[in-house]
Amino acid sequence: MRGLLDRLKDFVIYDADVEFYAKVFPDSVGRKELMRLRRMNRSDLSQVVSIEKASYSFPWGEDIFRDCLNMRYQCWVCELGDDVLGYGILSMAVGEAHILNLCVSPAEQKQGIGRKLLEHLIVVARTEAETMFLEVRPSNTHAIALYDSLGFNEIGVRKGYYQSEMGREDALMFALELI
Repeated sequence: MRGLLDRLKDFVIYDADVEFYAKVFPDSVGRKELMRLRRMNRSDLSQVVSIEKASYSFPWGEDIFRDCLNMRYQCWVCELGDDVLGYGILSMAVGEAHILNLCVSPAEQKQGIGRKLLEHLIVVARTEAETMFLEVRPSNTHAIALYDSLGFNEIGVRKGYYQSEMGREDALMFALELI
């Protein structure tokens, strides 16, 4: 049977030493070290939806995020203090993991938050899945570079997958072998 500490780690990735040093020696700890990963909860939805709306022309609504929580998908946020900086949602079934949404606030991009979230989702997926999948817009070159750097391989194209200003846009499909 898993211990209480292990069950707590399912909800929060937290390092008390970092917080201690940040309080006692504020210049010794960087902003990135103070960022914390934890399970998303309903009280995060207003911030998550705000990030989603700021990031996409055709964002998910709060109802979709609520459904993900209700379905007990792996829903995680990266936060600093009380501010959600980004989030990731992962579904897992029959040996496969699928990243449904991975997003970082536009004001917080290019600071390693997306990588931190994605690396965590990969660790989570390895507990139940053999392969991880995701889709990405071909125009999202920064995300594609991140996926490439973590070992994802392009495996195909989903025609007309995304809604766009011009009708529909294809998605590139990526996969990562986890075993």
